[in-house]
Amino acid sequence: MDCYVNVTSNAGGIPYLRAINVTVSTESVNVALSPRRLPPVGYFTVYLNNIIPADATTTLPVLLSMEGTARALTLPNGNPVTVEQLVGVNVIEVFNDRARGILALMSRTIA
Repeated sequence: MDCYVNVTSNAGGIPYLRAINVTVSTESVNVALSPRRLPPVGYFTVYLNNIIPADATTTLPVLLSMEGTARALTLPNGNPVTVEQLVGVNVIEVFNDRARGILALMSRTIA
């Protein structure tokens, strides 16, 4: 008997999104991502291009905003990602766990 597994996560490759705007408040740093017809499932890449201002408070948590909905970016252990962890970073890889509602930072590339 054959067993077929239907894998639909990231069919066609890992999508990439560009950071198009950043909003710094006293509570968080919200990075707005370029619009997509469908939100990415599974892994996706974000091109930050040093969009986070150098004078942003390094202890602020980072949020990613897609299609007007902001969600906290976390480490795989569940701790929030802070500005300090993204200073000088140009590209990040994120895992969108839709089942648990988590955006987890998986890797980052420092320029």
